Amino acid sequence: MSSSVSSTASGSTGAALITSTGVGSGLDIGAIVSELTTAEGSAQQTQITNQQTSLNAQVSAFGTFTSALATLQATLSTLEVPSELAGFSATVGDPTIATVTADSTAAAGTYSLAVQNLAASSVLTSAPVANPTSTAIGTGTLKIVVGGASESINIDSTNNTLSGIAGAINSAANNPGVTASIITTTDGARLVLSGTATGAANAITTTETDGGTGLSSLVYDPANGVTNLSDTTPAADANFTINGYPATSSSNVVTTALTGVSINLLKASAATTSTASPPVTSSTPTTLTIAPNTANAATSIGTFVSALNGVLTAIQTLTGYDSTTQTAGALNGNPTLQAFQNQLSTILDTVTSSSSSGSHSLSDLGYLEDATSGTYTNNSTTLTNALTSNLASVQKLLGGSTGIATQIDKLINGYTGPGGLMSTITQGLKTGLATAATQQTNLTAQLAIYSATLTTQYNAMDNAVAALKQTETYLTAEFNSSSSSSSSTSSLSSGTTST
Repeated sequence: MSSSVSSTASGSTGAALITSTGVGSGLDIGAIVSELTTAEGSAQQTQITNQQTSLNAQVSAFGTFTSALATLQATLSTLEVPSELAGFSATVGDPTIATVTADSTAAAGTYSLAVQNLAASSVLTSAPVANPTSTAIGTGTLKIVVGGASESINIDSTNNTLSGIAGAINSAANNPGVTASIITTTDGARLVLSGTATGAANAITTTETDGGTGLSSLVYDPANGVTNLSDTTPAADANFTINGYPATSSSNVVTTALTGVSINLLKASAATTSTASPPVTSSTPTTLTIAPNTANAATSIGTFVSALNGVLTAIQTLTGYDSTTQTAGALNGNPTLQAFQNQLSTILDTVTSSSSSGSHSLSDLGYLEDATSGTYTNNSTTLTNALTSNLASVQKLLGGSTGIATQIDKLINGYTGPGGLMSTITQGLKTGLATAATQQTNLTAQLAIYSATLTTQYNAMDNAVAALKQTETYLTAEFNSSSSSSSSTSSLSSGTTST
């Protein structure tokens, strides 16, 4: 007897199963074994599959919920701190005089600004020489001082021209803040030393410290009466007035005149001469205005409510039931989301003290809950009016230790923070999936054994049938042979012959 035998891997165990097509019986043993094996594991397989499908759906659903919470939480930081909700916008009546920026520590107000002069850096210029690259100036040690910093430059025969001296100054390792350049005009070439920092304290002085006079033409030491360089631009502080009060700054970027305000001075104000006797000349002031940036506040609040609606919509979708499709959300009836929504609703219904005017609830900001969707609709006009009329009350409603944003932030942290409820739930779902995976592995192994056992039994049956068929064939052949012999003998006994 012969049979067709093939080896296949079944299940995650990789066990080799023997399958064959029945040669003796004619049955499709492989198909029979496969169907019986499937039937054997059907109930348990359905249970495992349903469990995995449910757990995966919950993992995905809680992921959607957590993502919506993260989006909402990201919008809360600008609402929690009252001073950061709106910020401030800063404008100057004449933007050619100065530009202004303000941060959250500024205070609203209107000021007059007049600029008498800008801060300047020191510029010293030498007398002209015929050629910047070939006319020798002299040798020695030139000490350059700017403010409290200094550097001594050695000048020798290799660099004693204006170009050589300029190169030595610019390449000095401890250059105190001076840039050297050459200007060439009709009367010759001049060395120009320009300070890199503004302010009267950053005036440039130069002295020769080698005891000689080779570099005397480059010495500028007014304290000792030596001014061989021209003070082309004296180092100077900026002088300006705020509301008529004088102020100075070593820089044209002023950050100390008004709290939270940076003023970038651009040019001196126009001079005005009075008609008094004697005439008085003064700088024409311009207006500097610091005001709450209600547009930014409206954007921040709008972004918050949009993210809030995202959370509410996610909860409704995940826990709801669609009567049209007759399908329930993956977290239908889930107590975790229901508890969160109840706590969130309590916070959103917060009403601050109404003893004063202003905004005391979300409805005062133009945000009303839609009875059907559970989300919030807005009225931009109401919000703008609330921000413009009483920004402080809006800041108090949303921010501070008891503000709506602060309370929501704490609520979300309780769910998504380290050790929070979502962490516990996620771990439980992972454990459930791991258990289901183990059950699947065990079932696959069991079914592999069951399939192999059935295959062995059916092959044995097939072999038995094949053996019986062989016996049948043999007996049939023997029977036919015996019948034929008996017939021949009878013929001979009767004397019947044939020729």
